[in-house]
Amino acid sequence: MKAISIIGSTGSIGTQTLDIVRQSDDMKVVALAVCSNVSLLKKQISEFKPKIVAVWNEDKAKQLKNDLMDDSVCVVSGMEGLIAVATYDKADIVVTAIVGMIGIRPTVEAILAGKNIALANKETLVTAGHLIMPLAKEKGVSVLPVDSEHSAIFQCLQGECASEIERLIITASGGPFREKTYEELQYVTLEDALKHPNWSMGKKITIDSATLVNKGLEVIEARWLFGVAPEQIDVIVQPQSIIHSMVEFKDGSIKAQLGTPDMKLPIQYALNYPSRKSIQGERLDFTKLSGILLEQPNRKVFRGLDFAYDAMYVGGSMPTVYNAANECAVTKFMNKQIRFLQIYDVIDACMQAHNVISNPSLEDILETEQWVYSYIHKKFSA
Repeated sequence: MKAISIIGSTGSIGTQTLDIVRQSDDMKVVALAVCSNVSLLKKQISEFKPKIVAVWNEDKAKQLKNDLMDDSVCVVSGMEGLIAVATYDKADIVVTAIVGMIGIRPTVEAILAGKNIALANKETLVTAGHLIMPLAKEKGVSVLPVDSEHSAIFQCLQGECASEIERLIITASGGPFREKTYEELQYVTLEDALKHPNWSMGKKITIDSATLVNKGLEVIEARWLFGVAPEQIDVIVQPQSIIHSMVEFKDGSIKAQLGTPDMKLPIQYALNYPSRKSIQGERLDFTKLSGILLEQPNRKVFRGLDFAYDAMYVGGSMPTVYNAANECAVTKFMNKQIRFLQIYDVIDACMQAHNVISNPSLEDILETEQWVYSYIHKKFSA
């Protein structure tokens, strides 16, 4: 019986992880953590009977503790609470599915505690990959990718030698605005940006998909996950989201992982690795496909991708600036304080203004994040 801890259990990845546990007879949930969605957390506690739960918001954690009136569940809060869930001694694997920089410290502590990581928190490797991957190697811990693209590459590399990789080819759906011009994007709305053609995801990641920043974040992650140079990573648009990513080897051979656009597939692969288990859901039927479309991303319109490569080549604290600036800009867009294309302007301004720290510590990374927020507040506040 594999014991699972989930940080971010009420989000898209977290709830789908729990769907997989429901279908499994050899998994159990022992710990859960959320930011603030206590109403859904209560239902999860009732169903899965975890031993410890954490709520980032301390007031909501106190209210939950009063509402439960159940001494069998330990309720904790804040960063200490997230770390307690991440390091819970009965857990075998930690699913890090919480959105944002608050996921970094719990991931580090989980690795230090010897826990395998099913990684769905982009910020962890984007900002601290130079710290996380060496630490995981030192502690003998597996970092198993949950993103569909990274899972696809990981699957393609099974039985292969990493030194024989020529390049990684990460696929993108292109999002809801794939065929739009710069002029057409001037006044697109939040509602337009949230209409993803293939995937059902949280709001923030859906908007990141529309800007192609999500793909930029994945490129940076792939660099650390698979130990390749930035110039060995390419992005190609595959609008049907059938090819999840590919690996080209030195002999010119290319391996691809294909499947339906269903996040349960990479989640289950990470939880069961190295085994594969049956899962309910739609199967890919090639007889119903008229073809598989591939095209180059429009980098002149969707500037978020090139910003990611710039951040990678500069290195140091610049990927943190890229990530934090985007996070803040997307929040402003969701609050209807800026227009869609201004997301790029915010990222560009922050990257231009930042004085790079060449080998940032975790404290440097978190301080850089705060610098970004302060800079945006001063420069872009209405």
